[in-house]
Amino acid sequence: MKNSNSLLQDLLQSLPKIKAQVYFKAALTAISHAMEDLVLAGTDQPLVIANFQQERYYRQEAGRYRRIAECTDQVYILAAPETDFASAAVPYATIGLEPTDELAQEWHLVIVGQQYSACLICREYAAPIDAIALDSARQFRGFWTLDPDVSRQAALLLLRRIGHYRPDLASQIKQAKQHYQLTALRKSVQSQASTLEPDTQLFIDRLVTYLQAGQYKQVKAYRRIVAQERQERLVNKITAAIRQSLKPEDILSVTKREVSPLFAECRCLIYRLPQELIGSSLWRKNLHLATHPQFQPLLKGGKIVAIADITQDSGIQAHPSLQKQLAQAQIQACLLVPICYQQQCLAVLELHRDSPHLWSVGDRDLLAAIATQVGLALIQAEAFVNLQQLNQQLVAIKQTQNNLIAIVGHELRTPLATIQVCLESLEAEPDMPWEFQQSMVETALADSERLRRLIQDFLLLSRLESHLNTWQVEPINLADAIALAVSHLQGASQPRDLPTIIVDVPPNLPMAIADGEALFQLLSKLLDNACKFTPPTGTITLKVRKVNIRTNREQTQSMLQIQIADSGRGIEPNQLETIFERFHQEEGFLRRAAGGVGLGLAICRQLTQQLGGQIWATSKGKGQGSQFYFTLPVFMN
Repeated sequence: MKNSNSLLQDLLQSLPKIKAQVYFKAALTAISHAMEDLVLAGTDQPLVIANFQQERYYRQEAGRYRRIAECTDQVYILAAPETDFASAAVPYATIGLEPTDELAQEWHLVIVGQQYSACLICREYAAPIDAIALDSARQFRGFWTLDPDVSRQAALLLLRRIGHYRPDLASQIKQAKQHYQLTALRKSVQSQASTLEPDTQLFIDRLVTYLQAGQYKQVKAYRRIVAQERQERLVNKITAAIRQSLKPEDILSVTKREVSPLFAECRCLIYRLPQELIGSSLWRKNLHLATHPQFQPLLKGGKIVAIADITQDSGIQAHPSLQKQLAQAQIQACLLVPICYQQQCLAVLELHRDSPHLWSVGDRDLLAAIATQVGLALIQAEAFVNLQQLNQQLVAIKQTQNNLIAIVGHELRTPLATIQVCLESLEAEPDMPWEFQQSMVETALADSERLRRLIQDFLLLSRLESHLNTWQVEPINLADAIALAVSHLQGASQPRDLPTIIVDVPPNLPMAIADGEALFQLLSKLLDNACKFTPPTGTITLKVRKVNIRTNREQTQSMLQIQIADSGRGIEPNQLETIFERFHQEEGFLRRAAGGVGLGLAICRQLTQQLGGQIWATSKGKGQGSQFYFTLPVFMN
């Protein structure tokens, strides 16, 4: 069912003498409450029909209408449902309106009794921008009246709508029409005084009471807004002052200077825990209340301690020594405000008075807001101090890096010493047997090659990190590049020293976009790394697959993914990211057993990134092997 006309329009058309006006919601709320009080305070059993527009508005008044239902059994509530409103278990009839029904935009309250009648009919006219914060400023267009004829016609129209929605209420609606003498609509109504006038004085008294209550709430809210604005201005002033320094002692000094004038009759203390008092004391003896066991638990929990009169406080009286100290210091009232940051008490602000004083909520809120800003400023000051400490740590890290260079120097010196010993032996013993000479030469050549590769790695990593390399990027057959790297590895080592290498390259694999020399370096170092940590009885598997990698939410990029998996020593999961850093090897004993200074994987990461790919590793842990992956862009014809 869809009703195109509103009840307000129907009544204005049938009753042309009625003039609609604009009302604020606050005024309509007062009127409707006064009308409802006629039912609650009277002995009549009237017909009550209320339309709340939306169910959420009805829920605010549900308790009130349960009381009205105790006075009469003819109560009908209409609203656009948001839950199971239409089938709610309540002592009155509930009618759920369709969202398209014009009644869902209107506010109605119709009361028809034997002794009095009243109705309020209006429609949403304008809403404020911030409807949640300014709900009372919503405006409605309509009318309200105590005229019994108008009320009966409004009730008759609403009962017809209710009958369409709730056919099951037909007998109850028929009874209501007969009992309250609801006749057919008339084109005009001559306003006449009813022979049964309502208790006008009661209605007026209740209406005035509601309006005064609303006005009082507005004044109270305005005063609260003014107080908040003044408090925010003071807090901003103090915040600007304390943030001009990054020294904790200056921050506390400025805070004391700014807070003291606000509480001219108080003695102000502010100090770090457990540091000394900030500022001069007005007493012959300083008394830090925050250090007393009576107050420490509350302050550590971030709670403000407010004592209006120490002679009447049970907690103070339980500590005679503290009470005596307070009396000697001429303290009759005190306020302790903890300055905290994330549940850590950094300092305390204390106000002391020499006479009893009731600390207001505004005073506590103001000091709490100031304490919050001081806490942030203290943390920032400590962060600055920590930054200075971090700079010192960076110097230590630099020294550590120098130590790493020294370790690398050892790796350079060791092959040089071996080469020198071999050459000196050949020179000192010219008659040395041929097989010994051959062994010396092979040893010297092996260590010279080790030295050359180490120096080459240093230079290569330096150039990669400085982005000084010039790449000749071109389409490359990945199968040929892998075959070349494996062949070079096998040619540089004894076959019996290498684990079994399995290459799995699918046919018709697209070509990769890369630099030939860089790709050779990348494959060689990853294969050499796998052989280094895999026993000769183990296996190394090299697989290539085409994958689609998501670059953002809507696009993907085709890449070639190369996997080099070994059955070697494996890597602890917490080391999988750091193994690609310079001078890193997973464990110290690996450095001694396998050699090297930890530059290979760092070079691999630089090479992969500069070729437009990514590199990563996976492993289940020690003794379970490891898998290294890197990707390269696919050449698109």
